[in-house]
Amino acid sequence: MALTGQLDSVLEKTKRLVELCEALQEENDLLKLENQSLQVAVDTGKSKVAELEEKLRVLKMARSLEVISGSKSDANEKTLDIKQKISEFVREIDKCIVLLKK
Repeated sequence: MALTGQLDSVLEKTKRLVELCEALQEENDLLKLENQSLQVAVDTGKSKVAELEEKLRVLKMARSLEVISGSKSDANEKTLDIKQKISEFVREIDKCIVLLKK
């Protein structure tokens, strides 16, 4: 009888371990899905931040051109400043082209 009791006890504990394992597997699957969802949200946020940083950079350049064109300096100085800004734009465009080719 004692052997049968021990066998029953082992079988019961094994059954509980299998159930626990299944429950943990389900929880693990749910956590993996949540992780994927959060990763997508993080990636979307990073993309949005990059987009906003680019808009900010362009806005700053546009404002600097406004300041240059709106100042009371002579025409030659304005022209030189505008040419420098155009050169900056061209360099930025060239950098973007290089990044796109990668």
